[in-house]
Amino acid sequence: MKKIAFIGAGAMAEAVVAGLVNTKFIEKQQIYVSNKENKERLKELHEKYGVTGSLDKKEVLTDADIVFLATKPHDMESALTEVKDLIQKDQIIISVVAGLSTSFIEKIIGKSVPVIRSMPNTSATIALSATAISKGKYATDEHVEIAKKIFQSVGTVSVVQENDMHMVTALSGSGPAYVYYLVEAMEAVAKEAGLDEQVAKDLITQTIIGAGNMLQQSKDPASVLRENVTSPNGTTAAGLQALRDHDFQRAVKTCVKSAAARSRELSGE
Repeated sequence: MKKIAFIGAGAMAEAVVAGLVNTKFIEKQQIYVSNKENKERLKELHEKYGVTGSLDKKEVLTDADIVFLATKPHDMESALTEVKDLIQKDQIIISVVAGLSTSFIEKIIGKSVPVIRSMPNTSATIALSATAISKGKYATDEHVEIAKKIFQSVGTVSVVQENDMHMVTALSGSGPAYVYYLVEAMEAVAKEAGLDEQVAKDLITQTIIGAGNMLQQSKDPASVLRENVTSPNGTTAAGLQALRDHDFQRAVKTCVKSAAARSRELSGE
């Protein structure tokens, strides 16, 4: 692979760039990044990761094997319209843009170009992303395998049907934010109780890492793992009862459904 190009330089683009550079999937000099007009952002990415930043879309896209689309959803159409004549049929287009379908991208480009829709998350930065991918009309299984190899360098990969991507976006794409929001609340109550902030952070962080690893390594479902922690009339039972009293599961379900609904809105469905 000679070159990977990014159209868009926001948080998701940076997460994937960081993962590719940190895992040495490709040499940093072979990664090119562009955006609409923010030279300072491109300079920042160059200084942090050693990648090439340029507003010259022709420089960025020429000879690229992979073209990542990483704009904001509302900027995608104009960004694609600007570069569609520079895109070649032998390039693989990988979109990390929430909500936008492969058919939408194919229609704007106007060529039989292979498009892979993906939804990584920002944990790609440390090679721990949970990524789902699906293929467009002109993408082959070979193109899917290439995309899998790229995203396996920054975490795990699941191949799904495109109509499942809205729920994927709501679960794993947005999921880290839900966890961080939970951590914010736990840190706040620890601070109110007078516990040292660093001690609280260390305990909470390791607790989440441990729980994640238990979910990954245990054959038991989450419900059984929860029950194993919960002694009758104990401290955990008291805490869980408070969550039930505040309809915690309903809140989480509503959260995920709302994110999925917004993904469908962005796609125009």
